[in-house]
Amino acid sequence: MHITMSTTEIFLLAMLIIFTLPYLIWRIGKMDYYAPLVVVQIIVGILLGPGILGAAFPSYYQFIFNPAVIQSLNGIAWWAVMIFVMIAGIELDLKKAWEHRRESTITAALALGTPIVFGSIAAIGMLSYPGWIGAKGMQWQFVLGIGMACAVTALPILILLMEKLEILRQPIGQRILRYASLDDIAIWGVLAVILLDWNRVGRQLGFLLGFAIATLAYRRLMIRIPERDRWYVGLIWLALCGFGADWSGLHFMVGAFLAGAVMDAHWFNQEKMDLMRHHVLLAIMPVFFLSTGLRTNWAVGGTMVLIAAGILLIASVAGKLMGIHLAGKILKWEKGEASIIGWLLQTKALIMIIFVNILLDKAIISNETFTALLIMAVASTMLTVPVVYPKLQRMKSIIFRST
Repeated sequence: MHITMSTTEIFLLAMLIIFTLPYLIWRIGKMDYYAPLVVVQIIVGILLGPGILGAAFPSYYQFIFNPAVIQSLNGIAWWAVMIFVMIAGIELDLKKAWEHRRESTITAALALGTPIVFGSIAAIGMLSYPGWIGAKGMQWQFVLGIGMACAVTALPILILLMEKLEILRQPIGQRILRYASLDDIAIWGVLAVILLDWNRVGRQLGFLLGFAIATLAYRRLMIRIPERDRWYVGLIWLALCGFGADWSGLHFMVGAFLAGAVMDAHWFNQEKMDLMRHHVLLAIMPVFFLSTGLRTNWAVGGTMVLIAAGILLIASVAGKLMGIHLAGKILKWEKGEASIIGWLLQTKALIMIIFVNILLDKAIISNETFTALLIMAVASTMLTVPVVYPKLQRMKSIIFRST
């Protein structure tokens, strides 16, 4: 292809593709029942990546997604996902979890622990074959990372799906948010352990100590300033925490989550927070979804990647459902209740994708493992609404049960 275009023009062509193609597929294909638009954006990102479109039309791929354009897209994607992760941290409601601590702890522990075991077993099997572990990954990091990826619940996507099912503000929706919130904390805690770098442990401890001290000052400041200033100061705090975490050798996403987790949701108007999440999803997160798809790779063979994705999907869904069913027996839930909660909590897209992007950045997993996990995340999320909706129609009484 011999068209002379500036980097800006090619970048805008890429943005045109990013926003147009997924939306047309979603609307024309009437996919709203099966998946929110964000899931279709991830799928299109995979299709546009080097393993599919790049392999079929290499000259077009190299022209549109050249290194300068990809670097520009990555910068937008990094900031978009940092804001999104910060919002997820702000929305953690630990007070509600504490009020129902026995139920929440039992459910969250089993919802997380069982799929970690199943996923870790699958990861051990993957280690028997070359091409799955990253260049800098140790076996324990790989196994724990895959296990946690199978256990992750995507809290922001879960919120979108429960809004679609009209249960978010109902008692069952609030219960599920409590379980997912506790698991969200564990996910980032495990990630910090995986990323612990003994060569940089001094920096990491220094960051955590500095973060704790800065948090005290930050919280005092936020209480004293008006809400309109809190939004802007929050973004300054986000950039500072992201820089500190990345400088210390953790990851800027760990810093983004910590930045949000130490904020109180009541500092902000809930409607404005919902709009903030919506606008980030609408305006800039599609760039992250496409840049994620561009990182997929099928070098070990498409069939092997799909087989691995299928095994990981089974480990993820079966582990989550088994853990929740066990919690249901302990807590004496109604028949069928555990199935609904389990299927909703196995929703993977977004937070899991952020999680495995970090593992890929740190070379703990290979591009092929990343691709298999990405396919698993998309499949698990697309299964949720078609499975849960009929169950809710048959068991409407549990929607209003608070415990």
